[in-house]
Order: sequence, then structure tokens, then C-alpha cells
Amino acid sequence: MVHFVGAGSGAADLITVRGARLLGEADVIIYAGSLVNPDLLEYAKEGCEIHNSAHMTLEEVIDVMKAAEAAGKMVVRLHTGDPSLYGAHREQMDLLDEAHIAYDVVPGVSSFCGAAAALKAEYTLPNVSQSVIITRMEGRTPVPEGEKLRLMASHGCTMVLFLSTSLLDGAVEELLAGGYDADTPAAIVYKATWPDEQVWRCTVGTLAETARAAGVKNTALITIGGFLGDAYERSRLYDPTFTHMFREGSDA
Repeated sequence: MVHFVGAGSGAADLITVRGARLLGEADVIIYAGSLVNPDLLEYAKEGCEIHNSAHMTLEEVIDVMKAAEAAGKMVVRLHTGDPSLYGAHREQMDLLDEAHIAYDVVPGVSSFCGAAAALKAEYTLPNVSQSVIITRMEGRTPVPEGEKLRLMASHGCTMVLFLSTSLLDGAVEELLAGGYDADTPAAIVYKATWPDEQVWRCTVGTLAETARAAGVKNTALITIGGFLGDAYERSRLYDPTFTHMFREGSDA
């Protein structure tokens, strides 16, 4: 059996209870060593076989899984954040299906949630933004034509950019071309929830120079939008004048 486990946003104690239990039971752990906090390997039992997938190809990862399955061993494939976001685990699951190897997925806390926690911010604020676009700047890996960054930016809602810190000059051009003003609030969150987490608040127009001045080139998320400002409306959910199915307000 193979368990795909989301490692969480960075801090070792932000993995789910289920994920931690499976790490402790695993006979084999294959972890994304370039991004997963190595402190998570402290959950592993003595004698657990550990592989760093940063040095492996997809085929090599699957070969380790097949060998473990043939030996009756349990495998944890430890991905960063939540595996469903830039985790490249679909291709692994397809090959496991072909090999008739059972698997499941344990969700994790995505780093975009960790970034919001670091910013002490709420992505969805009344009358500011009720949508969050999670995307990335096009680099060596292309994006679909309809998902170019300037098209995503045209919506003007909250945006979180993964895998884009080294591409910020081009990203800023795209964001401005898409409709964000240069003074739209933005922030760079480096290694959200890790012990060495850092936050830089800036604007869309100063994103690239802020990253250069900080020396940040990777392992950071870029957040953009009015949610980083101070203006918003109070939620109606807890407004004493608002009636809903659990409470009668004065507007009744």
C-alpha cells in the first residue's frame, strides 16, 4: 500500500495527525527533499528505508514503490503542502494503477494557507475579494494559453503565485498588463511556517526589487490583492442585524 501524504506548509507539527501516524508506521518513506522539512523524518520508525526524491526520476520513484509492494512493505510518499497543488502525484497514481498497487491520499495544509497565517490575513474579505486564484508565472514549464498570468490578473481578485519568485520581473509586467495597479498591495512570504519564515510587504510595482533586495530567489509565495489592505466590510454572518437559519437578527 502506498500513502501519498501532504507534509503541510513547512513546520513539522503542521502535518495532519493521520499523516504523522502513517509516517511512524511506514517501512519506506519517499520524500520531496528539495522542499519538505527534514524534521518530518523524525516521525519515522527505526529501520525505515528513506529515499530523497529530489535526486530521483518518476520511474525510479515507482520502482521503489513496486519493490516495497512486492516485499509487503508500506510506503509513504511525502509531498510538500497538499499533494493536489503542484505535487506531480497524478502521474504516480496513474502508474500505480497500471501496476495494480493500491494507494490513497492524505491531504495536507497547503503553503498558501501557511502564507496567510504568516501575514495574519484573510484572503476573502467582504467587498474586497471573494475569490482566490492560485497560479504561477510561466517559465521553462509552460501554462495553458488561457491561463497566462495577465489573463488571471484581469479578474482583480486575490492571487497567490507559486514557483514564481525567480521570475518576478516578467511576473510584474504581466500583472500590470492584466490590470493590477502598481500600488496594489503585495507580499512575499519566504518559507511560510518554517523556523526561518520571513515576510516582506510591498506593492505589485515593487515586487521584483523587494525580492532582489532581500536576496529571495525561491521557496517563497507571492500574494497580491486588496486583502492586504485595511478596508473591508464586516461579515454579515455575525452581524446582529442579519437573520440566518441559526439566529434571528433585528432585520427580521
